[in-house]
Amino acid sequence: MNTSVQAPPLAVSPASVSRPASTFNRDTATANGLKYFLLLLLVLALALPLAAVLGQALLDRNGAWAGLAPWSKLISNPNFFSMVARSVGVSAATALLVVPLAYLFAYGLQRTLAPFKGLWRAIALLPLLAPSLLPGIALIYLFGNQGLFKEWMNGSIYGFWGILLGEAFYTFPHALMILLSALSLADARLYDAASAMGAGSWKTFRTVTLPATRYGIFGAFCLVFTLAITDFGVPKIVGGAFSVLAVEAYKAVVGQQQFDRGALIGLLLLIPALLSFCIDGWLQKRQRAQMSSRAEVLTPRRRWRRDTVYTVLLLAISAALLLMIAVAVGASLVKLWPYNLKLTLMHYDFDNMDGGGWLAYWNSLRLAIGTSIAGTIVIFTGAWLMEKTRGNRLLDNALRFLSFLPMAVPGLVLGLGFVFFFNHPANPLNFLYSSMAILILCSVMHFYTTGHLTAVTALKQIDPEFEAASASLKVPLLRTYLRITVPLCLPAVLEIFRYLFVSSMTTVSAVIFLYSPNTVLAAIAVLNMDDAGDVGPAAAMSTLILLTSIAVSLLMHWGLGYWVRRAQAWRSAGKKH
Repeated sequence: MNTSVQAPPLAVSPASVSRPASTFNRDTATANGLKYFLLLLLVLALALPLAAVLGQALLDRNGAWAGLAPWSKLISNPNFFSMVARSVGVSAATALLVVPLAYLFAYGLQRTLAPFKGLWRAIALLPLLAPSLLPGIALIYLFGNQGLFKEWMNGSIYGFWGILLGEAFYTFPHALMILLSALSLADARLYDAASAMGAGSWKTFRTVTLPATRYGIFGAFCLVFTLAITDFGVPKIVGGAFSVLAVEAYKAVVGQQQFDRGALIGLLLLIPALLSFCIDGWLQKRQRAQMSSRAEVLTPRRRWRRDTVYTVLLLAISAALLLMIAVAVGASLVKLWPYNLKLTLMHYDFDNMDGGGWLAYWNSLRLAIGTSIAGTIVIFTGAWLMEKTRGNRLLDNALRFLSFLPMAVPGLVLGLGFVFFFNHPANPLNFLYSSMAILILCSVMHFYTTGHLTAVTALKQIDPEFEAASASLKVPLLRTYLRITVPLCLPAVLEIFRYLFVSSMTTVSAVIFLYSPNTVLAAIAVLNMDDAGDVGPAAAMSTLILLTSIAVSLLMHWGLGYWVRRAQAWRSAGKKH
């Protein structure tokens, strides 16, 4: 009698599957060729422009080492340290205001039974769809010299308070998304233990909830601080004489043609972004999982007093956000705010206004569509190459580093780099300067990291046995990518597309130095119209950008829902058995 025991089958991995040498070599050559193409693109559109900024700051006009002379000249300016102090101060104040409010808002959504949570969440995320110039315009209509509540601020909206309130509106949804994630999971056993030991609600919060979410709080603080100190739109509109680094860099390049000064200030803006990036990486390494295999998901219980308080809080914050948007939209539809409230569309006659006319809006649509299509293809394919193919480890590490680099680079610095690199007479790519192509390229690089992280998160959920099965069936690598990987990750692909579209419609800082009269954009037109004193048309263009972003987001959520459900039908197929 044969008593031998059959060995269990080994797990199949792409690396262990034997395929014909011709297929293997062809797929390997294809993957390596695409990786080198992506590396070339990231070097040309990211690494070299940043190197150009560094060279502009460290070299003189003859290309010789400038030493500390440019920095000494910058620091010797009597307004330099006060400008740095103002930038740091208003950014820190924004973070100290926004993060607690966003934490309370996120807590109300995740840990209470407040009604209409979906509505409050949608309202809180609306600022993501608007240009950063919109809150500045709304604040002028509310608290400016002819504002509805001008007596409340007594003209002080132009300066620290205006920047603080505008940046709070702009950065609130960014902090909220981080804190929603931090509060989304919790182990109910910890709360049961605290309750059994007689701990009250406040003590339970201090000893259980707060420690579990501290890394999210630190991450949100770093993000808000970085966004505020590098933002250009809000301080340009309501900053007044309160000069900050981002606006000073713009003035140095556009107004004074002092490119070396602009580069130096750009490098200063890079410091807080790099520090935030490093702190975030350090926090992620220290953070431990909140949900173990034995954990029990925390489900909020009905507590009328708590739920009522948080409902009022959610309503108050949502009302404040809606007020900013409603004022900007309303001012674009009346003849003269607040004296003549007769409805009119005169402010939408952009062709008779300074700023670029309707051409600016159509250019923004072209930019958004081009960035979404090209960016989605490049970003998702690049993430797939790094996650699902094997090759040169040095090449893969270089691609990963360059993929994460845009997260630490402010848009203003990247835009400066494009000016210095692509506008150089010796650069054979000089013909791209002032074209729509360079605007698309800069936008893709600026928003690369967020799209890359979205793609990687989706790709990591796909079992490698899909590639293994395709290899065993001698299916070419690219066919597996197009027929299997893309349909499985279609929701993530569409999310990347939507993110790139909305971000390209609303961006200002990354493209402020790159447009020409033929490629002026809607967000830039808002800035130009405000400079010309046409605040009503500026509000109208901001409203148009907001409505376009909302329409595209709803179209992708509802209009493409059937397509997504069809591609994802495999997820529910097993429920019928």
